[in-house]
Amino acid sequence: MSVSADTKAGVRQVLAGRLHDPASRGFASDNYAGAHAEIIEAVQAANEGHVTAYGEDVYSAALQEVIQSHFGAAATAYPVFNGTGANVLALQALLPRWGAVICAATAHINTDENGAPERIGGIKLLPIPTPDGKLTPELIDAEAWGWGDEHRAQPLVVSITQTTELGTCYTPEEIQRIAEHVHAKGMKLHLDGARLANAAAHLGLPLRAFTTDVGVDVLSFGGTKNGLLFGEAVIWLNSQSDPGMSYLRKMNMQLASKMRFVSAQLVALLTDGLWLRSASRANEMAQLLSEGISAINGVSLTQPTQSNGVFAVLPPGAAAKVRESFRFYDWDQARGEVRWMCSWDTTETDVHSLVAAVKAAVGSPASQRNV
Repeated sequence: MSVSADTKAGVRQVLAGRLHDPASRGFASDNYAGAHAEIIEAVQAANEGHVTAYGEDVYSAALQEVIQSHFGAAATAYPVFNGTGANVLALQALLPRWGAVICAATAHINTDENGAPERIGGIKLLPIPTPDGKLTPELIDAEAWGWGDEHRAQPLVVSITQTTELGTCYTPEEIQRIAEHVHAKGMKLHLDGARLANAAAHLGLPLRAFTTDVGVDVLSFGGTKNGLLFGEAVIWLNSQSDPGMSYLRKMNMQLASKMRFVSAQLVALLTDGLWLRSASRANEMAQLLSEGISAINGVSLTQPTQSNGVFAVLPPGAAAKVRESFRFYDWDQARGEVRWMCSWDTTETDVHSLVAAVKAAVGSPASQRNV
């Protein structure tokens, strides 16, 4: 069967990387950004020759040393493909079949993982509404009950997100208070760290200061949102690592045969401060955006800007007008709340352009007619 000239031309376009406009910018998600050049270089360096598969390679071994330098000598990393896989794997490892997880109603595991914890992990979620995405011991106690009752899924794990889905950041003291509270009840603490680097940049603290040192048991560590091509890791932070993790990773289809490419990226990210430089840049651009947006009459911020996300309420009709120039998501369509995310490669020019677009949309006749 011959290949048409149009198909060949399309393939050449793909190989040449011409299917998208490299000048295109957006604020929908930090997942939209490309991979950092240093990450690409790390993948290229790992690509030469044959290397042992399924994690028995020098890059995965080096990753364990790097992870321990950040999280302590007892930390053990299990590289995986993506964040949903990391969360499901971590929670499965922490729970018996009858276990349940307490989380914020806004938690990614509850809102954006298409039921994966329930369907794939077989885990009951017990979501709790919060004003800022953050749980407290008092909020946790709304669902932390019923142990020994065979009619109720047993609440045995609390999952928090750092930074939260609303862009807010837990302090180390807040996490320690939660950890002590749940441990006293015989529960474990999981932390979804998809944007953990952004939290470190905001807090000005090393990664272990608000994970290992304050009682977190298991961490889903994010890389994709901070400049990786793909790849995350489940990190067991204490010496009581579940020997079933390796089996569960395979069962959950999260075991990479060519694991060197995941591990090499994480090593590059966590060596020489690339993780912090990238996250700091994203946070700084979000702060610049927050300042610009808050100065616009008719627009109000709904959350403090503590990481790389900005949440705001726009007048009716304004969001559609801004989307003519930039892509972003509605957060709460009923109240006109939107979310703008900055990335490791967001520039000041990008931010100023978005602020100008919002100003124009809010002051436009079309927007005013819809008020």
